[in-house]
Amino acid sequence: MISAGDFKKGITFEMDGEVYLVVDFQHVKPGKGSAFVRAKIKNIKTGATVERTFNPTEKFEKAHIETKEMEYLYNDGELYYFMDPESYEQIPLGKDKVEDAIKYIKENMTATIKFHKGEAFNVAAPNFVELLITECEPGVKGDTATGASKPATLETGATVTVPLFVELGDTIRIDTRTGEYMERVTN
Repeated sequence: MISAGDFKKGITFEMDGEVYLVVDFQHVKPGKGSAFVRAKIKNIKTGATVERTFNPTEKFEKAHIETKEMEYLYNDGELYYFMDPESYEQIPLGKDKVEDAIKYIKENMTATIKFHKGEAFNVAAPNFVELLITECEPGVKGDTATGASKPATLETGATVTVPLFVELGDTIRIDTRTGEYMERVTN
């Protein structure tokens, strides 16, 4: 059990049958009245963030989140299949659980999957990935004084903004947390 007075960033707890992550918190001690905790909490399954106030003595069940590195195998049109490299167990996940990460993951790449009570609820791509550009307009020579950029489509189907010198067939490094181009790896 955890009390609201012990909230810290990153703590997960169960409330009303849902699991929440403490995003931000503040202990408030007004001049009159009793102290309270104002917290911004995120529902880990739906992603919805709400602000709530708690009595510091309120108690909640601590939620245990398990994190596993799993290999992305394939997509059958509806489900995305991941494999545990230790047990070779495969789990299918729907688009709602993988949509943020899948645009940066190609087959045989490793992804981080979070579980609560054996149910997967979140998939995260590695922080940095190297992907091939499959569609890109050619850069116009002499148009570099402004630090101009152009859209490029990656082998996974994601679109990112790249500098003009990057060309079709280049492999680039992407920061998956922001979706930004980092550098060109090969040309």
